[in-house]
Amino acid sequence: MEPNAERLADAHSNDADSLMESPLGDRSRRCRIARDVIVCEADAVAALADRLDHRFDAAVGLLLRLKGRCIVTGIGKSGLIGQKIAATLSSTGTPAFFLHPAEAGHGDLGVVGDGDVVLAISKSGAGDEIGDLLPAFKRLNTPIILITGKTDGELARRADIVLDASVTSEAEPNDLVPTCSTTAALALGDALAVTLLSERGFTPEQFARLHPKGALGRRLLLTVGDLMHTGDQVPLVTEDASFRDVLVEMTRKRLGTAGVVDNGGRLIGIFTDGDLRRQTEIRTDLFSLTASDLMTRNPKTIESSELVVSAVARMEDHKITTLFVVDDECYPRGIIHLHDILSTGTV
Repeated sequence: MEPNAERLADAHSNDADSLMESPLGDRSRRCRIARDVIVCEADAVAALADRLDHRFDAAVGLLLRLKGRCIVTGIGKSGLIGQKIAATLSSTGTPAFFLHPAEAGHGDLGVVGDGDVVLAISKSGAGDEIGDLLPAFKRLNTPIILITGKTDGELARRADIVLDASVTSEAEPNDLVPTCSTTAALALGDALAVTLLSERGFTPEQFARLHPKGALGRRLLLTVGDLMHTGDQVPLVTEDASFRDVLVEMTRKRLGTAGVVDNGGRLIGIFTDGDLRRQTEIRTDLFSLTASDLMTRNPKTIESSELVVSAVARMEDHKITTLFVVDDECYPRGIIHLHDILSTGTV
C-alpha cells in the first residue's frame, strides 16, 4: 500500500474508533431520547384506536362507493404523509393520487372529476392552503374527508367527514416538530386502506397484479410454464431404453434426471442422479437393465399453469429438485428445476 493510502486508511480507522468511544453517559442519554420518541409515537398511535367511531365507518363507506378516485392532499409534512397514503391506497385496490394544494390552485384542479372523493390531511385544521381549496371542491360536488389534529377547527367545520388524528404532544421537547402527529395521520391512513381492502376481499393475486415487478408479484404471478424447459431440452427415454441410453440422456440434458415414457408417450417413471448412486451401491448388472427396471414409478409432477411457489413447496415436501410438467393425460410438456426458480429471486 502507498504511504498516502496507508495514512488515509489509518485516519479512517481512527475516526471510526472515536465514534465508538463516546462517553457512556452520552450513549445512555441518546438512547433514552430515542426510546422516549418511539414510546411517545407508539402511544399516539395506540390512542387512535379508542377514538374510532361512526365517522371512520362513514369514511370507509364513502370510499367503498367510490366511482372515481381518492384525491389525497396536504401541505408540508402532512403532504408527505399524504403521498404515502395515496400510494398505499392505489396499491391495495383504491385508485388514488396525491394533489399538491399549491399546484391545484394553478390548474391542477382540473384532474378532479365526477365520482372523486378528497382525503385532506392537516394537523392544525386551520384555513391554510387546504382551506383555500375547499370551496373549489365544494363547487365540484366532491365529498371531503379530513384527517386532522383539530376536530373543531375551520377545516373540520367545512369537511363532510372528520377523522380525529389529534395527539397530546409531539415527540420533541419544544412540541413543534411534527413527529407524533404525522405518525398518527399515517396510521389512520393505513387503517383506512387496510379496512377497504378487507371489505373488498382484495386478494394477494390482485395485489401482485399491481406489483408485477416486485418480489411478491413474481411469487404470485410467475407460473411453471414461464420457467420450464421444453422441447429437446426435456430429458426423456422410452421404457425399453438401455441403462447406457439413460445415462447419455441424463448427461446430455444436464438436469440430473431422465423421465421414462411408455409406448404411447405418457410419463410413467423417473430416474435420477440419486437413483444412480443408490443402484450402483447395490447392483453390479446395471448395464444389462432397461429404464423400466431402474425407474421410480409414479413420479411427482406438476401442471404448467401452477404457480412457481407451488412447485417449490412440492419440491420441499418430497425433497427433490426437479418436477416434470405434464398435461391432464400425463404427457410430458416440460421440466422445471429448482435452480431455474432460484435464479428468478422468487424464493
